[in-house]
Parts: sequence; C-alpha cells; structure tokens
Amino acid sequence: MDLPLRLTQFSHGGGCGCKIAPGVLEKILAKSAPGLVPKQLLVGIETADDAAVYQVNDTQAIVATTDFFMPIVDDPFDFGAIAATNAISDVYAMGGHPLFALALVGMPVDKLPVETIRRILEGGESVCARAGIPIAGGHTIDSVEPIYGLVAIGLVDPRNLKRNAGAKPGDKLVLGKPLGVGIFSAALKAGKLGADGYRAMIESTTKLNTPGPKLGKLDGVHALTDVTGFGLLGHLLEICKGSAVAARLDWNALPILPDALELARAGFTTGASRRNFAGYGDKVALPPSIDEAGKALLTDPQTSGGLLVSCRPEAVPEVLRIFAEEGFNRAAVIGEISTGEPSVRVD
Repeated sequence: MDLPLRLTQFSHGGGCGCKIAPGVLEKILAKSAPGLVPKQLLVGIETADDAAVYQVNDTQAIVATTDFFMPIVDDPFDFGAIAATNAISDVYAMGGHPLFALALVGMPVDKLPVETIRRILEGGESVCARAGIPIAGGHTIDSVEPIYGLVAIGLVDPRNLKRNAGAKPGDKLVLGKPLGVGIFSAALKAGKLGADGYRAMIESTTKLNTPGPKLGKLDGVHALTDVTGFGLLGHLLEICKGSAVAARLDWNALPILPDALELARAGFTTGASRRNFAGYGDKVALPPSIDEAGKALLTDPQTSGGLLVSCRPEAVPEVLRIFAEEGFNRAAVIGEISTGEPSVRVD
C-alpha cells in the first residue's frame, strides 16, 4: 500500500528555518563589495533590513523584496499561502503598500503530481488576492526540493518609510504575533501536532501584516521589522545593531502559541534555533530561570512572523489600537530599548 505523499518529506528544512544561520551569513557578506549605491537607494544591505527601497520622486519610493523556501507543512495550498504571506510581509514591514508579485517556483516535477504543484500556486494566489495584488509573472525550474515564494514589489512615501534602524533609548517594543511557529513545524513533521495546533499555526502564518502601512505613518514609531528566520532575539539584535542601542525583553509578556513551550520541552525544536543562538548568543543575557525550551522559543525561526515595533511610550496605545483594528489580538508590549552596546537582556 502506498503511503500518502508528504511535502515535508522532500525538504531538509522548512519555512524560514531554511535561512542560512546569521553567523554564517555575516561571514559570507563581510567582504562583499558595496557596488553601485545611488543616492536614490534609500535602503540597501547596510543594516540587513527587510527590503530594498529606491526613491523615484518626493512622494514615492519602490519597495522590493524576495523570499522563498521549502515546505513547512504538507498541505500544498497551505504551503503556498504561508510562503506568499511571508514574502509580502517585508513590504508591510517597511511601512509600504504591496503593488504586485512575481512567483518563484522550483519543483521536483518527476515526483510531485501536477495537481499538487497547482494547489501550491493557488495558495499563493489566494493570499495575493487578499492583499489586493496580482501575480504578474515569475520563473519556474525543476528542482530536487519543492521551493515556492514571491518577489514582492510595493510603494511607500519616503516620509513614512520605517527601517530596522532608528530605535531610541526609552522606546517600548511591541510584537504583533505570538511566537512558536518553528516549534509547531517540528512537532508537525514528527506527527505530534494536533488539529488545534495546526489551525493556530495556519492562522498565524497566513495572516498578512497589514498594520505596517498605518504604523509607518506614526511619528512615534522609530523602527519596524518582522520576526522571521533568525527568531525574536536575532531580529531584535538587528534593530539594536542598526540603531546602536541595547534592548530588554520581559519574558512574562511574550505572546506564545498555545502549548509551544510544552512541545519544546518534549524535544520539538529546530536545528535553525540552535544555529541562531550559536550565531548571536554572545550578545544575549538570559536569566537562570529560562530553560532550554525557553531559549529555543526566543531563537525559534518564525515563518511569516509578526511585526516588531520600537516606538515612543506615548505611542503605544495607538500602536496597539492599530494592531487590534487589523485583527491582531495577541499584540503585546514585550520590552524596551536602552542605551548600551547592541545586546539583548531577558528578564
């Protein structure tokens, strides 16, 4: 009897857990030549930001980004939807509005039925429809592992552009989505994630980060990014490096997916989480009360994770209102920015 085909059986790593570890990536890019940097290029590779931004006139700048990965779930429609949501998120994280997308498709065409590939694309198309943008083209290849993602193009008013640099001492940190996606994906791959957990995972990973453009218009928002493959600690450290500040996290304030810590304590963590901590753990101070499961949660790769906002304390009510208005009911204040060398302390 043939066993049912599982998309995750083809992938050595799934979702944003496929990212090259931050320490390795830093070494790869360390000696890269800067190349041509025109004055219109408002955002390039200098702070590892979410997207490139190129100004075309006083009120318009192009936001360009790309993201793709191997399956994090077995359902083809859900895989396509997660990948598309994740790619478009980088436009929102710059304070921009998406305009259109190009599909990036690599499939083992001799192993996957055409119907399965078609469902992956349909999942991506459904998310683009919710974002109000067309898929205007793309590129396909025959590959060993299934790969799907998007090039996402957007627009932002340069006055509303938000970067992962610009955080100021005294700022509060707000996180838009709960943590634990990588832990859930590890449990799913092992056949240990229940139906409720799977629904929570899909709900989180396919929720578009639509608060981004509204947050971009707030003067009180100083820095903005989304939490993806490097985990909460990794992306917060990018804010700290880009802003020349330190940060403190309140462990008890973190929004967490139901049972994520329990699953981590049962051993369902990712290799990406361990690689993440190996890459930046020397810049993190953890209290003895946080066990290995807690450390795994803080470094957990968040496929299509939430927006991370650094804002003035008096802007917090409006930031939380915007999140709630867009249906992000788990958004929470999770810490603050302080002076000091780029680092994160968890209390």
